[in-house]
Amino acid sequence: MREHLDQTDRRLVKLLSQDAQLGVNRLAEKMAVSVPTVRMRLRNLLDRNLLKIVGLLNLTERPELISAIVGINAQGRGRARELAQRIAELPFVNSASVVTGRFDIIVDVTVAGDVADLYRVTSELIPGAGEPGEVVRSETFVVMASCNKWVSLPEGCWSDESKRDETGRDETGRDETGRDETGRKEIP
Repeated sequence: MREHLDQTDRRLVKLLSQDAQLGVNRLAEKMAVSVPTVRMRLRNLLDRNLLKIVGLLNLTERPELISAIVGINAQGRGRARELAQRIAELPFVNSASVVTGRFDIIVDVTVAGDVADLYRVTSELIPGAGEPGEVVRSETFVVMASCNKWVSLPEGCWSDESKRDETGRDETGRDETGRDETGRKEIP
């Protein structure tokens, strides 16, 4: 069962949503509660996986990122949530949601690369998360413009610069653009 946040927790989350860089002392001051109360509430929200503090990118300002929404029809036999969970764990996937309407699952995807990379995610990775025949059909909607779309980068976008060797390649042999020594860009 989902937990409801009380008024103090809601105020804390709202303040952090507006500025996640606020320190505990400043949060306590703005909320008119003690510093230990803020610390305890914050730790409790984080420990219960009800709050996650992350850096977000303004998608409209990042031309190297492609965002898409993928609608999936699944033959899940009541297991749509399990399929959504497997899809949510894939690289390049921000979220996967079981929904009502013409689709069973809606997937939010962000790819750093080109349309071919997006195609591999939508035609290979996502269908591969299900059992054979479980993903019946999908439809991809590429985001052409968005308003107020802030995203955290999913796993798979932009490799870790600190893990590059003297040739500029990471542990998989890819350079900073994700291309291997032959120039091919592969998606895990």
